[in-house]
Amino acid sequence: MEQTKALVSAIIKGVQEKKGSDISVVDFSGTEGAICRNFVICQGSSPSQVDAIADAVEEFARKEAGEKPIRVIGRDNTIWVAMDYGTVMVHIFVPDARAYYDLDHLWEDAPVTHVPNLD
Repeated sequence: MEQTKALVSAIIKGVQEKKGSDISVVDFSGTEGAICRNFVICQGSSPSQVDAIADAVEEFARKEAGEKPIRVIGRDNTIWVAMDYGTVMVHIFVPDARAYYDLDHLWEDAPVTHVPNLD
């Protein structure tokens, strides 16, 4: 559990390092059958920013939590990059894709924490 908290914290720092915004952390620890403990959802204003955020997330997770992603998909179009860290899934969107998929609200019973934007 502490390892997961450290990973979520490192991921958030990586997102903030590249000025990612509207960070939400969805907590699935009380959800039966969940595929992971947390989703970290955020957005960048453009595909190039989404790509930069994904790079920073990988760097911070490795340096601060000693974790590497199991799988990363979406780097070819950078509209939605999904990063699987086992206990944590990271979703980095451009705004239109985030609004369309609306992952923040898919699970009514999972608590969501909103991280304030730095700017």
